[in-house]
Amino acid sequence: MRILALGDVVGQSAIAYLQKHLWSIRTRERIDLAVVNGENGTDIHGLCTADAKILLESGADVLTLGNHTYGKRDLYAFLEDDPRIIRPANYPPTAPGSGYTIQDAAGWRVLCINVSGRAFMEPLNDPFEAVERILSREEGRYDLAVMDIHAEATSEKIALARVFDGRVQVLFGTHTHVPTADEQILPKGSGYITDLGMCGPISGILGTNAEQVIYKLRTAMPTRFDVAEGEIRAHGAIFDLDPA
Repeated sequence: MRILALGDVVGQSAIAYLQKHLWSIRTRERIDLAVVNGENGTDIHGLCTADAKILLESGADVLTLGNHTYGKRDLYAFLEDDPRIIRPANYPPTAPGSGYTIQDAAGWRVLCINVSGRAFMEPLNDPFEAVERILSREEGRYDLAVMDIHAEATSEKIALARVFDGRVQVLFGTHTHVPTADEQILPKGSGYITDLGMCGPISGILGTNAEQVIYKLRTAMPTRFDVAEGEIRAHGAIFDLDPA
């Protein structure tokens, strides 16, 4: 079984890129399940329902989110209605949507979980406890598990991966938009990478217009951020799972 995980989608141009190429990538790489983080798909801050539907129609089986989950208010109802899109499980239970879903892929029941880190981010509930509850609640209802760890701190991502090594078979980080070079098989057999990177324009800074980011850093003044222009690249990882 092959699972494709793609990093944060940044902007309309990245959505158009995946709309054009994702199905062909899936066919060429024999992908059974594609998990895409749509966090920054609509104008950097959030994902609207129309863009979420485009990504799902373009070959994403599951959409994960992050700290910009509620950036577009029209997504709230879609989060409640479509199980293929999930938000971090450690948001308060009153928040719209679910933190996990179970999808069928190649004859397997795949539990997909989304959590957010807390270091340098919003003070959400404990992600470790949130995942423990999900695994306990769904025990016996799934064959393997996948988790998107949307976090700023590298240490927090690795800590979550170490705790759930062997219980969650595919573990990957998102949020920093920069792919890391630490892809590995953990001691108990799970596949892990600290950050997938992003699907977006590489000419800017993390997909954002470079001049605006530099102005903000040099002046500390309020600044509007726009998506950068230019070449689009899709960053991610492919996980091969041995059914034995």
